Amino acid sequence: MIEGEYPVPSAGALADEVAAVLAGRRSPGVVAYERLLGAVVVHAYRDREALTAALGSVSREFAVRPDRQVACLAGIVGAAVEPVRAGESWEDAGSGWLELCQHVALDYIEGARVGELRARLRVGGPVPFPLSVPSGPTGALEPSQLVGRLAEYARLGVRPGPADLGLALLRCGGPVDGEAVRAAEQLDLAEGPRVADWLRQGGLPQPAAWREQESGAPERPSRRRGARVGRRILVGHEAIDGRGAFPRPFWSLFRKFEPAIGCPHMSLADFRDAHTVATLPWHPEIAAARLLTGVASAADQDGGRGAPAFLEALAAADGPAGPAVHLAVAYGLASAPPEDREAAVRALLLLAARGRLDGDLLGRELAELVGLGTLKAALVTESLGVAAAAPQGAAPVWAVISSALPGLLACTKPQAHGALLAVAADAARLSGARGALPEVTVLAQRPGSSRLLREARRLHDALAGT
Repeated sequence: MIEGEYPVPSAGALADEVAAVLAGRRSPGVVAYERLLGAVVVHAYRDREALTAALGSVSREFAVRPDRQVACLAGIVGAAVEPVRAGESWEDAGSGWLELCQHVALDYIEGARVGELRARLRVGGPVPFPLSVPSGPTGALEPSQLVGRLAEYARLGVRPGPADLGLALLRCGGPVDGEAVRAAEQLDLAEGPRVADWLRQGGLPQPAAWREQESGAPERPSRRRGARVGRRILVGHEAIDGRGAFPRPFWSLFRKFEPAIGCPHMSLADFRDAHTVATLPWHPEIAAARLLTGVASAADQDGGRGAPAFLEALAAADGPAGPAVHLAVAYGLASAPPEDREAAVRALLLLAARGRLDGDLLGRELAELVGLGTLKAALVTESLGVAAAAPQGAAPVWAVISSALPGLLACTKPQAHGALLAVAADAARLSGARGALPEVTVLAQRPGSSRLLREARRLHDALAGT
C-alpha cells in the first residue's frame, strides 16, 4: 500500500475502528477489512511502539465465535502488538497445511496470507504494507498498483511474502496491461520475471467446467440424510496449471474440482460471503462452483443458513458469469431465507445491468430445478415478480421467464403457474416483447376462465402487441 493508494488512519483512529469491529459493533465489508488489515501492518512497520500503545488495550476476547474476518483481524492485531519473538522464522508459516475440504479452497488462500503476515509480524520482520490489498470492493487489484508496490519493496530491500504475493497475483486479471508488464520486467526483484509472465498471460486461466446432476433418482428429504438426493445441479471444473509457483495452501484451488465430493461442513455458510469472492474476483465461477452445495442447501433444505452477500458479490465480480453463477442465482431465487431471495433478485438485476445475464441459461436452470422438485415454483414466481417490478427489471425477467415457461409448463401441473404467467404478461408488456410461445398459444386458445387461462390470454395478447 504505497502512500496515497489508501489513506492510513492515525494510530488512535485505527484503534477505535478495530475496537468497533472486534466488539461486533461493525461488520467489515471487503474494503473495510482490507483497509484495516493493511493499516495495522503499515503502523507496525512505521512505529510498532506507538501502535502497541494505541491497540494494546483493545480487547481480543470473544464471547461467541467471531466471523472469519474478525478473527483474522484479531490475530493480526495480536501479532503486531505483542513482544517480538526473536529467533523464530516466519518462512515456516503454512508448512503444516493439510487439505481437508476442496470446497473451501479460497479460504485456505486467505488463511495462508493472514498466517504469513502474522508470522512476519511476530518475529519483527519488515512488512511495509501488504501487497494483496485490492484496488476496489470486488477484490480486484490493478496490475500497475501491484507493480508499483513491488517496486517499493525493491527500493526498501524487502522480500515479498509468497502467500501475500500469491493472493495479489490471483487478484490481478482482465485485459493485459502492456505498460504494467513492461514495468514488471524492470523490477529489481527475483520475483520480477514471474510477475511479468503472469500479467502477460492475463492472470489465472479460466478452467474448463461442466455441470452435472447429483447421482441417484430424485428423492424427498429424509430425516436420516437431511438433504435431498438427486435433486441438485452442480458444477465442477478441470485442473489449472501452475500450482507449483504458489505456496502449498494454494494448491487446492489448482486441483480438478469434483462437485459431488464429500464434505465435513454442514452448510458451508461460514465461507459464502463477499470476502470469498474477493479472493478470486476474476473467477466468480470457481467461487460459485465450490460453494454451490451450500447455496443449494438454503433452497432445498427449507431453512439452511443463507448468505446474501455471497450472491451479490458473485454478480458484482469482475470475471465472466457462467453456469455456476447462474445456478447460484437460481437457487437463491427460491431460497428459504427471505434475505437470500432478495439478494438473488438484486444479483439478477445487477447481472443484467452489466450485460452479464444469460436469461436463456437462467430460465432453463430454473425450469429443470423446479421439475426436479429442488425449487418451489411459488418462491421462484414471487422473486421474479419482485425483479420485474424494479426499474429496468421487466426486460431481463422476460428473458428468464420466456426461457423457463416451456419447461415449466411441460414438467409440472400447468394449473400451478397462473401467477407465473401473470408475472410473464406484465414483464412482456413492460419490456415490449413480441413473438409467440407455442405452449402459451395453446393455453390461450383453450376455453375456460381459470386464472391460468386468463393470464395465458393476457400474455398472448401482450406478445401480439394487442
